[in-house]
Amino acid sequence: MNLAVYCGANQGRENKYVSSAEKVGTWIGKNNHTLVYGGGKAGLMGILADSVLANGGKVIGVIPSFLKNRELAHDGLTKLYTVKNMHERKKMMIDQAEAYLALPGGAGTLEEITEVVSWGRIGEHQNPCIFYNEDGYYDLIRSFYSKMVLEGFLTQQDYEKILFSSSLNTIEQFIQNYIPPQIRSYIK
Repeated sequence: MNLAVYCGANQGRENKYVSSAEKVGTWIGKNNHTLVYGGGKAGLMGILADSVLANGGKVIGVIPSFLKNRELAHDGLTKLYTVKNMHERKKMMIDQAEAYLALPGGAGTLEEITEVVSWGRIGEHQNPCIFYNEDGYYDLIRSFYSKMVLEGFLTQQDYEKILFSSSLNTIEQFIQNYIPPQIRSYIK
């Protein structure tokens, strides 16, 4: 399985985030999955990629030329694609993956996982979306999605197609048993 993982180009303030990236990377590598990610060597991105590679996995990086030119590209990947901009990066990552997971990260990470959640609802992909909820990192986002349901902007069925968990067993079961949501339609 190709798994797109979005995460910080920083490590965060606490070691638990580094440990999460290592844990997820080890799981990807040992299960013969392929990581699809942003192609960087900094922060959690680099830690994740290194962990996948150290555990026998394959890593596909997708990096915009302006970041590659800043020498942020990881030079030890299985494959590195260079694209023109962030839009091309995100589209290529979405197209190459069969599931999407967000480790802790900043605004870019949140934007990327939110985009794949949204695109799934309108039928641009049929894949599971997961927030790796290390120590409650994504609890506020989960609450906000619940608020969307309460206020009628998201269906309960669509909400149930999003997983918030830091258990790799739960994540693996969610991916294996995933049934895509019905594509959203609008009634005049």
